[in-house]
Amino acid sequence: MPRIAGVDIPDRKPIRYALRYIHGVGPKVSDDILSEAQIEPRKRAAELTEQEVSTIAAIIDQNIVVEGALRRQVAQNVQRLKDIRSYRGERHRKGLPCRGQRTRTNARTRKGRKKTVAGKKGVKG
Repeated sequence: MPRIAGVDIPDRKPIRYALRYIHGVGPKVSDDILSEAQIEPRKRAAELTEQEVSTIAAIIDQNIVVEGALRRQVAQNVQRLKDIRSYRGERHRKGLPCRGQRTRTNARTRKGRKKTVAGKKGVKG
């Protein structure tokens, strides 16, 4: 199992798809890396030579923010929004969607499980 940027990538998958297991590498970045390294995208990860693996690792280290550094950068950006008390920061703090989605219905991923409010339906006044 080749290890690139501190991540074990799957052997049996083509390298084009295996690189996407690295946090911060998506379809476009994966294809760009392989074209720069001049490696056939359909080649399986297990078939790569040590030279090819080191070339890919060097390109990633030079040009792309991945894994721990990227996670840290995102966390710092969110923390900055919270510190300046922006609208988006407040939404992050409350655990609500911050990109304009509706919250009257749906939004269960961010809000968590339903919390039933007692006596909401049957009250007549």
